Amino acid sequence: MIKAVPTNIITGFLGVGKTSALLHLLKQKPNNERWAVLINEFGEIGIDGALVEGSSVQSATNQPDIGGNANTQNKHKQVFIKEVPGGCMCCAAGLPMQIALNQLLAQSKPDRLLIEPTGLGHPVEVLQTLAAEHYQDVLNIQKTITLVDARKLKDPRYTNHDTFNQQIDIADIVIGNKRDLYDEFDAELLSKYVAQRGKQSTPVMACVKGELPLALLEGKSSALIELQSHSHHHHSVNDVPSINEQPFPDSGFLRVENAGEGFKSLGWRYSPAIEFNRSALLHWIKSLDVERLKAVVITSDGIFSYNLVDNTVTENELNECSESKIEIIATELSPSWDEELANCVVSR
Repeated sequence: MIKAVPTNIITGFLGVGKTSALLHLLKQKPNNERWAVLINEFGEIGIDGALVEGSSVQSATNQPDIGGNANTQNKHKQVFIKEVPGGCMCCAAGLPMQIALNQLLAQSKPDRLLIEPTGLGHPVEVLQTLAAEHYQDVLNIQKTITLVDARKLKDPRYTNHDTFNQQIDIADIVIGNKRDLYDEFDAELLSKYVAQRGKQSTPVMACVKGELPLALLEGKSSALIELQSHSHHHHSVNDVPSINEQPFPDSGFLRVENAGEGFKSLGWRYSPAIEFNRSALLHWIKSLDVERLKAVVITSDGIFSYNLVDNTVTENELNECSESKIEIIATELSPSWDEELANCVVSR
């Protein structure tokens, strides 16, 4: 019997550091608890699940093994991860999210559930799905935490974006992440902006690299009380298999595009038999002028994750990765990226 599972939404716009915050929270998980993580990505490929799984095995050395999916047969599964790629997971009347959530709960029977919607997703609709009648006895909705890079408040592309503002409006706690990169006025600007959104009583805090204390998760969500009806465009449901379910063709890779909320995505899946030249790949990533790039890649030097945001590239070594995945989010896609990425391949 799954009953009253403490549940938190960790939200925020593209590149704000949600996955870093998630990883930091997982490091603090009590050893005797089972946690479930539901991750939603705008792109069709799904990078964060592999990143969280690979990073957690490496960094949370005091934790038992990570159980990523139903096919993983670790003896002690304490963290269960499931992804919903391809846009806002609450779309199509919440069906993709409900299916994934039901599977995750049945598999993990967790002591806590963490949900990371895409940076272009709709947290109000996610919260509405979680608060539906059939989940009222199953889930105990606790604090919704919204991460914000306060430097973006100077850019109208963010402050005029409905999803950016909705993420702040739905928050029980607003976290100014990347505090070490702010100027002397950025933190104050964030507090003022939250107040201007009518959230004067919402706590505003700051952190570096998503280092959130575990105690922030505790407590009933006030957003449930304030919840009002919202609507947005829903993607149509079809029977085309997800790119993550398709077998690799002879070329050894698959590519897929997505679009919505003023952004476009381009993603690639590469067979585990394909290796990349680490130096060439890093050089290519640094040359991109895009909103966001995320990747987990098998190279001739080992397995690495890559994160490009605000023209800054971060590279981290991972313990494991079943295949290479690369995803770009931008306002426009370049026809040259396919060839440029192919030139980084060293073996097939």
